[in-house]
Amino acid sequence: MNRPVVVGVDGSPPSLVAAEHAAQAAVWRSRPLHLVHGYLHPLGYGVPINPYEVGVPAASEDGRKMLEQTAAELVDRWPGLTVEVRQVAGGPGATLVEESRRAELVVVGSRGLGGFAGLLLGSVGTQVAAHGHCPVLVIRPPDRPIPTDGPVLVGVDGSESAELAVGFGAEEAMRRGGTLVLLHVTDESDAAEDGPAATLLATAGAAARGSNPGLTVEERLVTAPKPDQALIEATGDAALVVAGSRGRGGFAGLLLGSVSQGLVQHARCPVLVAHPHQPEL
Repeated sequence: MNRPVVVGVDGSPPSLVAAEHAAQAAVWRSRPLHLVHGYLHPLGYGVPINPYEVGVPAASEDGRKMLEQTAAELVDRWPGLTVEVRQVAGGPGATLVEESRRAELVVVGSRGLGGFAGLLLGSVGTQVAAHGHCPVLVIRPPDRPIPTDGPVLVGVDGSESAELAVGFGAEEAMRRGGTLVLLHVTDESDAAEDGPAATLLATAGAAARGSNPGLTVEERLVTAPKPDQALIEATGDAALVVAGSRGRGGFAGLLLGSVSQGLVQHARCPVLVAHPHQPEL
């Protein structure tokens, strides 16, 4: 099963930037790229009100032209890239979550710095980042070109989700030919070079090197009172940060821990949310 890289496109500048990142990700993975436009309002607007009108509205000609133009521009920029386009009668967030069941990676854009501070990503990106069934790449900030320099950064805390994030981060660093930086944030009481925090980092580093021969891994032990803020600050010079997810148990709004939520909303580079892939059917 040749899982595609899927990106949501609606014609807005942030979504077109996300499409460029998705094209690069597809080339790195040797996967096809699917441009998907969920053309119903997330709350159902666009569905016929008249009870005698059966079904949902047809896909629009404007949407088709937008998708085909975007696809043509991407193929021109990345020769050899296979691109498919599709309009889906559904809200954009729900559409991309469903697409993620069969995808290698889903890419979503960021709407930037407008609106409330807690909604920097926007409702669609937040929904997909929290509920995706495969890794989700959140493009932040929306106007930054595809990073070519800087390491891949992963926060390490010893949890199962962080272990998965380290594995994903190592793969990304290998694809980019860059460095993997493993960062653990601790307080002063656990900052000794031979303490548990240092051992935790060393174990994660050894696992990353063992699975990816030739990978350059840097281990950073940072003393700070707030792990989320320290990680966000560390993203300033990174090409990508990988965030863990809690899996699919518990409350729907808690699929991402507080640190991962902070990164998704405020990181200064793209964020890869390390959801495990849905098992192939």
